[in-house]
Amino acid sequence: MTYQRILVPVDDSPLSTAAVQHAIDLAKAFNSQVTVMSVVAIDPFVGVDFYKVAPAVTEHLFEAEANAEAHLEKIKSTFTENGIEANIKIIREEPTASGIVNVADEVNADLIVMGSHGRSGLKKLVLGSVAQKVLSESPIPVLIVKA
Repeated sequence: MTYQRILVPVDDSPLSTAAVQHAIDLAKAFNSQVTVMSVVAIDPFVGVDFYKVAPAVTEHLFEAEANAEAHLEKIKSTFTENGIEANIKIIREEPTASGIVNVADEVNADLIVMGSHGRSGLKKLVLGSVAQKVLSESPIPVLIVKA
């Protein structure tokens, strides 16, 4: 089996850095295209005029999106320096796990490479696991990179 289109969801954690390195190695081996993505959560209030209610929060979200884009561009350049074609994508207003699965479908990915904090027990119950949700929702293979 080969992987022609790899999706790499990232945040600014060291686990994402490890996932990126795995994706570089796989993309080199299979001559794959890569899409690096990030999720920026927007309006937590449904049906509220968010721009009037919480301008400080709105400003924070715009800043978060700008930071995410800068981070993705930096990662994209790492792929490019390794001779790998890469694209970036930021999604908004979707739960993280479903957003990742939807982008995988949109870019016709055949592999998702992502980091996981490897939480278990009470921490997993309270904090949840995006990687676990992606693993259970994704119809394509998911490579989980742990610390």
